[in-house]
Amino acid sequence: MKVILTENIEKVGVKGDVINVKRGFARNYLVPRNFAIYATPQNMKNLTGIKQKYADEENKRLEQLKLIGEKITGLKLTYVRKVDEHENLYGSVSEMDILHELKEKNIDIPKAAILMDKHIKQLGDFEVAIRLHKDINVTVRGTVEKEGAEKDIVEKEVLKKEKVKAEVVEEPIVEEAAVVEEIVAELPVEEEVAVEEIIEETVVEPVVEEVLVEEIEVPVLEEAVPNEETK
Repeated sequence: MKVILTENIEKVGVKGDVINVKRGFARNYLVPRNFAIYATPQNMKNLTGIKQKYADEENKRLEQLKLIGEKITGLKLTYVRKVDEHENLYGSVSEMDILHELKEKNIDIPKAAILMDKHIKQLGDFEVAIRLHKDINVTVRGTVEKEGAEKDIVEKEVLKKEKVKAEVVEEPIVEEAAVVEEIVAELPVEEEVAVEEIIEETVVEPVVEEVLVEEIEVPVLEEAVPNEETK
């Protein structure tokens, strides 16, 4: 049975192609899903117009796919995954993960367009091929990061700063008196005397508090009178 394809079908044909297929395939699959129309005399008469219509639609679709391809090329997807002590991933990054991430960025493509030989199961950067059309192939870039990596970076920075502080050698503290002596030693004799006088003047004498002693009346002892009996 002859039909005219209204959609591009891989390994079958493109829009506007007139192909010969089995009757059951046409009735049960192609026509009910609007992938094709029967090649009736009327449709065959209008085949040129149908092909032109499909060609215009295809060109418009290609322009849209090119824009989508440019968006995908400019992206870098990031996935955070748990790892074991050997930094082996628990789980992986699959087609569905990429599909979901692209949808989050308002890019809607079919899952079949994402070409992955195997799922990504290691940390680091990766690239995945995406086929939007037979003439439009792009690559999406991404990276897989370890869960808690930001915390590790902060801790490393703190340890680095502490190490730097520990390595700083503190200069010995020189007493002011020693500094003054060095300065005086380098001065001429006349200036030395002047400096010494200034230093002496700046010495603070200890303040001695005056203690007020209350006047205590001392009783006057009368001169002893000899007793007559003792005479």
